[in-house]
Amino acid sequence: MAEAGTATGEAQKPLKLLLVAARHHMASADLRALLAFLNSEECTCKVSLQVADPADHPELLELHRLVATPALIKLDPLPKQVFAGNTLAQQLRIWLPRWQQMEVVTTLGLSLRPAEIDGSRSQREVQLEDQLLVLRQENETLIERLGVQERLLRMVAHELRTPLTAAKLALQSHALGQIDESRFRDVLNRRLDDIEALSRDLLEVGTTRWEALFNPQRLDLSQVAAEAILELEKLWVGRGLQLVTDIPADLPDVHADQRRMRQVFLNLLENALKFTPDGGKVSLSLMHRTSQWVQVSICDSGPGIPREEQHRIFQDRVRLPQTSGTTSGFGVGLSVCRRIAEVHGGRIWVVSESGEGACFNFTVPVWTGQSSPEPDRTAAAGPAAGDLP
Repeated sequence: MAEAGTATGEAQKPLKLLLVAARHHMASADLRALLAFLNSEECTCKVSLQVADPADHPELLELHRLVATPALIKLDPLPKQVFAGNTLAQQLRIWLPRWQQMEVVTTLGLSLRPAEIDGSRSQREVQLEDQLLVLRQENETLIERLGVQERLLRMVAHELRTPLTAAKLALQSHALGQIDESRFRDVLNRRLDDIEALSRDLLEVGTTRWEALFNPQRLDLSQVAAEAILELEKLWVGRGLQLVTDIPADLPDVHADQRRMRQVFLNLLENALKFTPDGGKVSLSLMHRTSQWVQVSICDSGPGIPREEQHRIFQDRVRLPQTSGTTSGFGVGLSVCRRIAEVHGGRIWVVSESGEGACFNFTVPVWTGQSSPEPDRTAAAGPAAGDLP
């Protein structure tokens, strides 16, 4: 747990805050603004701020009932308050003046000097007003937590569909004599292992962050890509599709979770094959764009994605109206891909024009012996930040 800079002021008793944020969160504009405010003269009270990485201190997630991070927690004076989301700096600015009015806050009841009480209101009215503000903030936090849990459960449920689909395709291929008994058993065993691992994730979702459920290691990304293509063989064999791969022989290893990377490949390849008409073209290329990133591109010759929809497709539970009537699913696959790319420190984006197909791109950090992914938004290959979803 690291000690961050503090701001000094006239308040006699320091305000104790705890910021629970991963290293890639600290680079966000919101947290930079938060730290700048606390260290500026604009912050007129004495603040003691501690910063903790949930990867190093997972016990904080359960202790403070945190589902989403980053989170800012007011530890002292009591009552404890928890703020979450991407507007922590704004929320702190709103609440700080109210905290500064208080000489001592020990319970939901506030002890104020008589001179500080508006003559038009009784002390009891002031107390009730502040209690109401605290309860409203706690209610908003609870609503956000419920929303996060719902999204997490929906994503894990969607992830279960991928190994089940692969197992079903293997069963159909075996029944038609397209694969032998050995290959059939191998596919089923691997997919059952995936389902078992996802089931463990589902049990953990209620007590930890989705982003914590991954294990990055040194990984040959070309092998993962080849396995994904073979697993989806049923979707492209016999359709006259042109399947093009471009994987350099000198491609460096990456630092990534093998199971999560397979999920991204399977999701993007399945979408590309699903939306490409018979006789069309699907391409997969891996490029070593910089010394820090490998870029994966999966392109199709399908209907494409309108520009006005491209910023929405990576959000939770979004399906395009032009495809919702012809394809199944709940529209969370691309959201899963976005979260996997981001938790590895990379990015994901789409380049598309209506009627001209779509090209999905994402970046993965190159293996350099690191113990955890270091997000570097400026180094990641791809369009400028303003061009990405």
